[in-house]
Amino acid sequence: MQAMSASQKVHLIAIGGSAMHNMALALHETGYRITGSDDEINEPSKSRLAKAGLLPAEIGWFPEKLTNDLDAVILGMHARADNPELIKAKELGLKIYSYPEYIYQATKDKTRIVIGGSHGKTTITSMILHVMKHCNIETDFMVGAQLEGFNTMVRFSNTAKFAVIEGDEYLASPIDRRPKFHLYHPNIAIISGIAWDHINVFPTFDMYVDQFRQFIGLIEENGHLIYCQEDKILKDLCEEKNKNNISKTPYGIPKNLIENGITSLVVGDKKIPLEIFGDHNLMNLNGARLVCEKIGITSEQFYKAMRTFKGAAKRLELVFKNQHFNFYKDFAHSPSKLKATTSAVKEQFKERKLIACMELHTFSSLTEEFLNEYKGAMNTADTAIVYFNPHTIEHKKLKAITIDQVKQAFDRKDLMVFTKSSDVTDFLKSQNWEDKVLLMMSSGNFDGVDFKALANELKM
Repeated sequence: MQAMSASQKVHLIAIGGSAMHNMALALHETGYRITGSDDEINEPSKSRLAKAGLLPAEIGWFPEKLTNDLDAVILGMHARADNPELIKAKELGLKIYSYPEYIYQATKDKTRIVIGGSHGKTTITSMILHVMKHCNIETDFMVGAQLEGFNTMVRFSNTAKFAVIEGDEYLASPIDRRPKFHLYHPNIAIISGIAWDHINVFPTFDMYVDQFRQFIGLIEENGHLIYCQEDKILKDLCEEKNKNNISKTPYGIPKNLIENGITSLVVGDKKIPLEIFGDHNLMNLNGARLVCEKIGITSEQFYKAMRTFKGAAKRLELVFKNQHFNFYKDFAHSPSKLKATTSAVKEQFKERKLIACMELHTFSSLTEEFLNEYKGAMNTADTAIVYFNPHTIEHKKLKAITIDQVKQAFDRKDLMVFTKSSDVTDFLKSQNWEDKVLLMMSSGNFDGVDFKALANELKM
């Protein structure tokens, strides 16, 4: 790919996606001429594209937009293999990139830092970017959430020496069945942990683990691998012999303490108060520190920056708090993350009752065979609630699951299971929230629940 220039003309098929519209905005800001199409564009993508003058005039697919003067076509995951614009692009012999392929092409001359793992990727990526910004180190990036202080989730430039990339293990595109993180070829890689996910693509745990084995094998010669040694499966995997000559550095939970609901790192004789908490966040922080060390950031600079890190959006994000009540929302949906997040909140607020709600929303979580992976995942909550929408299961063309199946899978006799989101919110509104914590976890939004509005309606 040529250096960034205003002469570049790029068309995005499925421009409305969360990642794709950020790609469009990033390229537009760099001076590229951008066009795009989609058969559905929702908020906030719609407003953000409109503000930049990039919102397609009409919804749908228009093969006539594909012309010989395009320098590149970027294909989003939402588009199908029989997409009429994709067919036209192939007929014209245009250069077609998947989203991750294009990111690699745009960053191949930079030091690529790739963050992989079944959970914690967005948080670690956010931490690294927060510290680099604090230290005035310019970087290109791609992250899976909107971050405070950053206009887009993607940035490209001609001047940055680094590229920080969140490395998702899901498929690259409808016509490229490789996991996204296999396409980035990192100079520095970090893996946060391995917990089976995406069972529609990786039907066995061994197959899923092998994707991380391949990722390690794709680290550039003389590169660096940083990994969480608290995860035995990951530790064993990283200790295998590799053909590529790379250094390997393990990390774990740093020394810390909790006082008056505030977690502090203990470094030598110093206490460094944080705005985040929980073992997973602390492990993520330790991994991010080691990455930052590799690019010349001192521990002192790192800790100073991390004092002001509030967390990534939807990752133990504080919705509301007063003297007697805290309300958090989190992206947790996999069994391991559910367990870790619930335990972290309970550990932070030992003196309060924890009511934890989770939504079964992803393909994996709604699959009958996978449900049993949730055994004991919410046992640390004082009250545990699970919500699923039968229509979502039907829409995903999955076999129906029952309330009894969910109760049996979670292996908790007092588990409350709801199939209407209004029943969840009605129950929450009926509670007295004095000396309690509410934790709502989902990769969705409980079918449109406005969390801030809900907080205002709770009895406190």
